[in-house]
Amino acid sequence: MQKNINIKNKRARFDYELLDTYVAGIVLSGTEIKSIREGKASIAESFCEFNEDGELFVINMQVDEYSHGSHFNHMPKAERKLLLKRQELRKLYKEVKTSGNTIIPLNLFINDRGLAKLKISLARGKKQYDKRETIRDRESKRRLDRIKKEFNT
Repeated sequence: MQKNINIKNKRARFDYELLDTYVAGIVLSGTEIKSIREGKASIAESFCEFNEDGELFVINMQVDEYSHGSHFNHMPKAERKLLLKRQELRKLYKEVKTSGNTIIPLNLFINDRGLAKLKISLARGKKQYDKRETIRDRESKRRLDRIKKEFNT
């Protein structure tokens, strides 16, 4: 079992402009948390949605079945409820409904108390030219670091 679990959504910062971040708890069953503690989860293609009752759920989060689980094992791509304060939920709901933003998971981790937490962000989708600009900035930073390294040696 790994000591430090930190599962990231690498495409989130590339595809979206992040506006506001929150840390939410997740409602999990026994075999789900065991599988996450082994590091067998993915949030690469997941997103968050509100249901009719105003509760926030993460959709498309992949948690592989627990290897030592029996026929009571969990579903790998089930919807999982997120736990936030009521005022945070209201603010997110209003932002998603009025301005057309979306909520995406950035990071899945285990905190100091052993609880699974999901770092989510209110985000706006980037246009194609914004993505090209991100690539250009990243490459120029890389080039500058190379020049600095050559200069110092």
